[in-house]
Amino acid sequence: MRNKTVLVTGATGYKGTVLVPKLLDKGYRVIALDTQWFGNFLPEHDNLSVIKGDVRQTADVDLEGVDSIIHLASIANDPCGDLDPKLTWEVSALATMQLADKAKRQGIKQFIYASSGSVYGVKEEEQVTEDLTLEPISEYNKTKMVAERVLLSYADDMAVQIVRPATVCGLSARMRLDVSVNMLTMQALKNGKITVFGGAQVRPNIHIDDITDLYIYMLENPSKTSGVFNAGFENISIMDIAKMVQEKVECEIEVTPSNDPRCYRINSDKLLATGFIPKKSVAVAIDEIIAAYQQGKLTDEDRYYNLKWMQREVL
Repeated sequence: MRNKTVLVTGATGYKGTVLVPKLLDKGYRVIALDTQWFGNFLPEHDNLSVIKGDVRQTADVDLEGVDSIIHLASIANDPCGDLDPKLTWEVSALATMQLADKAKRQGIKQFIYASSGSVYGVKEEEQVTEDLTLEPISEYNKTKMVAERVLLSYADDMAVQIVRPATVCGLSARMRLDVSVNMLTMQALKNGKITVFGGAQVRPNIHIDDITDLYIYMLENPSKTSGVFNAGFENISIMDIAKMVQEKVECEIEVTPSNDPRCYRINSDKLLATGFIPKKSVAVAIDEIIAAYQQGKLTDEDRYYNLKWMQREVL
């Protein structure tokens, strides 16, 4: 397994910035491809090549010597996806199709894809398993669904491993403060007040260390993890997350109306049955964010909000 070369797209993003150092620590050679719209927080390393490039320019992506691909690159989250639908489809769907086709032509045998747990749309079922229909409601969700379908068509040519992650939480050097747990914790720390829109909406969650550990687990266990897997271990309402934060940071909770219909849970029994064991929780993520903020290692910056930063710096 060691000395393999892994191409990670979206490598300088929120998850990639945590994943790449873990791969390097395990002895992998890593090619990190990213537009670097939000910067580059990766450490220098002899086995790391960082390429500032656009995944849409597939002809420029050199797959020579690459053993496996972990494809994280996309226009992340619903508001950003709706900002420029054409860009979203080009990056999150068309580029994925072109990269998969190139991987097949060059004989790459493993393609791990970061989809989204939100591809199911709004579900009433208590247990949202991989067998349920996909009814995406946003441009972001729709591109993920289409990309999944395209990738599965290559399953006879390479190991196609698709992860439908829950909302990720926890610390990264390229932080995101526009995802629920991180955002509510920062609001409490900085303002002494949390604003909850609605609050009854239930969202699945996964710690960033668990999702990045999962990509490595899939990399090292392609036969056990071929196909589609949900990845989320705590289905919690937004209000309950706010109350979890309030128990650790003195703050008030203000509730305002919401027209956000997104309310979904996911069941990850299929993944757990392969032997993968999550190690961290939402509560741990909150504790880690509080500690980093209090130690001056985490600040509230515009680049940590995808929509705000894209509107200002990208589009």
